[in-house]
This record gives sequence, structure tokens and C-alpha cells, in this order.
Amino acid sequence: MADVRVGIVVFPGSNCDHDTEYAVASFSGVVPVMLWHNEHDLHESDVVILPGGFSYGDYLRAGSIARFSPIMQEVIAFARKGSPVLGICNGFQVLLESGLLEGALSKNRDKKFICAETTIKAVNCSTMFTSAYRHGEVLSMPVAHGDGNYFAPPELLENLQEHNQIVFTYADTDGNESPEANPNGSVCNIAGLVNREGNVLGLMPHPERASEKLLGSEDGRRLFESLFQHVVG
Repeated sequence: MADVRVGIVVFPGSNCDHDTEYAVASFSGVVPVMLWHNEHDLHESDVVILPGGFSYGDYLRAGSIARFSPIMQEVIAFARKGSPVLGICNGFQVLLESGLLEGALSKNRDKKFICAETTIKAVNCSTMFTSAYRHGEVLSMPVAHGDGNYFAPPELLENLQEHNQIVFTYADTDGNESPEANPNGSVCNIAGLVNREGNVLGLMPHPERASEKLLGSEDGRRLFESLFQHVVG
């Protein structure tokens, strides 16, 4: 694999930045580059990842302050050019606040922070992030969030479904998208989605925490594999 430079944004309050760095560096030819929030330089990154955590302490609303950080001006421009951007957990929240993805994330249904292993289903395997998965495949990835309840009004939800933008859904081990399998109350059990152009993915589960057997699951590894294979062509 040719060298792939992966920019990992570090906001004040990020706590999954080094987890993400470790996961991507485990791929041959992949070079992680840490990007500080007050920079205006992506350092020739081929991919940008917004990691999980509590950017700026989640003040006002999760992701709302991070959206105005200097580095996000560059990330938004990078995404608008069609380059790959991945937002994990808090990174998903930042993508929504930035307008790179549509909809909103609010407090979990039970108003409690959830830290647990979950099962999700791959429902769109035609994206640059999911080509290594099988359609309908059930995956094990952990979640850790207090504001993961995805909401979209009916007209937006219809558009997301029409354009096949829903990528992952919460499901049980048999692949059933039941309310019981939905940890946070997200509409239509949505766990992750892409923009219409297909180059920006946000998801609440943590693929970097499911990237090797020692962590209990390798199911997240294929997300990074899909992405890096796409970049190198």
C-alpha cells in the first residue's frame, strides 16, 4: 500500500485521538498526522478523522464550539472538494454542527451516558468506508456517549433513505433493527450515515476501539481498510 497520510484532529477535550492514531498506524504505509485545533494546515493529509471525546468540554452543545475552531475551516474546505472525512462519536457531532452532515444528535433516550458493546448492521456497503463489509453483516463495536440520539425530520429522513445515505443501523445479533437493540433512541436505529456525495461519514460507534482481537473485536478494522484502499486506488 502506498503511503496514506491521515490527519487526526485534536480538540481540547478529545480523548480518542491516540486510540485512533494507534489504529490507523497499524496499517502498513499509513502515516498518522496529529492536527491541533488552532492550526490552518492539514499537512497534506489524504484523509481527515475527527475522533471521539468531549471537544471544548461539550459546552453549549456537543460539537458546537469545535465547529468554529480554525482547523475546521480547513476540514470543511477539504470535504467540499470531495476528500474523505470520518467523524467518530464526538467527531460525528462536529460534522453535524458543521453542516457536512444533516440532522442532529441529542441526549440519549434514557438521559444516561452509555458505555457498552453494541451490535450494528452494515446497510450500505457501496461507500468508500464500507466496501470491505457484506451487506447486512452484523458487527460488534463499542459506544460511549451521552448525546447519541440521532434525529432527522421526516422529509430529511426520506431523503437519506432515498439516496442510500444510512450506512450503519443498530441491530441485534440476528440483524433485527428492534427498539431493544437501539441504545440511544436514534430514529430508524441510525448509527452512521454519509453525505450525499459519499465522502463524509459520521458514526457513533467506535471502530478504532474494535480494531484488534485484544480489544474484543476486529470489526472496525475493515472500515479503515476500506477507506485506505479507496485512497490508494
